[in-house]
Amino acid sequence: MEIIEFDRWKPSVDNPRKVEYVGQRTAEDVFEQLKFRLDGQGYLPDEYFELRSEWENGREIPRDADLFCTVDYGESEGVYVDVYLKWYDEKQKKGVTESFIVGKTLGENGNDLDRMFLTASAITKAVHGDHATHARYIQIGGVEEDTGGRVVHLSRQEEKVIIQALVEQRERQEEAMGQTEQLLRRMTGSITAYMDTVGQRPLRISDYDKAVLAVRDGELSAFRELYPRVRDQAGDLLIETANRPGVVGRQMTLLLVADTERFPEPAYRTACQKAIAINDPVKVAFLLEQAGGCVHELSPSFHGEMAGYAYMDHRHIAKEIIRQCTNEQIAAAPPYLLELFAQDADFHTLSALVEKGISGGDSAARTLHMLTYEGRNSWMAEELLEKRMWVDPNDYGALHACVENGAVNVAKLLLDGGMDFDQYRQRFPGSGSPDTIQALEEHWAKLQVHAQEQGEEQAPIGPEAGGLQLG
Repeated sequence: MEIIEFDRWKPSVDNPRKVEYVGQRTAEDVFEQLKFRLDGQGYLPDEYFELRSEWENGREIPRDADLFCTVDYGESEGVYVDVYLKWYDEKQKKGVTESFIVGKTLGENGNDLDRMFLTASAITKAVHGDHATHARYIQIGGVEEDTGGRVVHLSRQEEKVIIQALVEQRERQEEAMGQTEQLLRRMTGSITAYMDTVGQRPLRISDYDKAVLAVRDGELSAFRELYPRVRDQAGDLLIETANRPGVVGRQMTLLLVADTERFPEPAYRTACQKAIAINDPVKVAFLLEQAGGCVHELSPSFHGEMAGYAYMDHRHIAKEIIRQCTNEQIAAAPPYLLELFAQDADFHTLSALVEKGISGGDSAARTLHMLTYEGRNSWMAEELLEKRMWVDPNDYGALHACVENGAVNVAKLLLDGGMDFDQYRQRFPGSGSPDTIQALEEHWAKLQVHAQEQGEEQAPIGPEAGGLQLG
């Protein structure tokens, strides 16, 4: 199995047989790949396995950093595995060690401690590689709730004896288990769910199942051979490849997209969401870039919806999606994007959305309320409206939010953009403070005078004015 790298490499321009360094991977990217690996091996701690918050939001792993693990009982309960990164900081001229990941198992006996040490071993080998051929450690019967059970060390010869005996037993039972296995497949669903529940592969598996297992195991060559046989299930297979972290997952996704003419939109949407969920901005960018050519009659709001999906847990990906979107894609994006970034008072992203043509829609009032409440970020609302009028002139709820919050300058801009203050007063009588209403009435009166003057200047010249009338 491939080592989880901290560095990013690409084929050399001068010599394609060689690779050259292009930068560091993000901590989130490495964490998701490691978590996926442990889950597939059955070593993921049962309570939690979490990335430290200081490594979130796109922070890169320092170059030449190394990883090590510690395992110990908790102060009050459970067994913990702590994963650390250590590196030499050139600026500080000293070695640095920072907590990277923490995992916890619910049990707290010696058996649980042994299992957590196996987790630490799996983490270490995932990063450093398996440098020797040696016996594995297994637990007969899996994780038990009682204090019994043994962690048994098996030699290579002992492994062969057990494997051969189990294979012979399985062969004898194969025919008798046919109906039972059919029921198991129906009850568990996918091939991966079957294996997670039963603990082994089914007796008979289809080419699609084999392709899914190739994705799960990271076997790129096997996947390359299998996926052309299951083109009718390309959408489901894309979801699987999009959900696999790391370079291999990206390569599998690239192969499938390059060799498939069309995907159903629901499957493509789910695949994009999976890539976002595992925090793979490179894969997300690729899928969104190819979306228009891969999905027939793609929903105009698709890219904006993906940005909204990414916002909750992977805000940096959401921002990158918005940055890469065209004006047309943002113009069709759901208006609630404005609300999301108004919550954070993220002026940079709000500006990008407005400049690219987003409509405030039914989110305009809530967006303006968040920006103008207690005058906190009224300046943002003013600048956004000055860039472009993104509020519907008939959305008097938006004007009402500004009036109630005493955001006079923002309300004036809405009136400048075409809102009718008389109509507003009819719909919301008694709203706003006296000072706010007076200031807006004065501004409205000036607008009326100006409109009247403009109308007179632009009035057509008729015979009564002494002008010429051409027939």
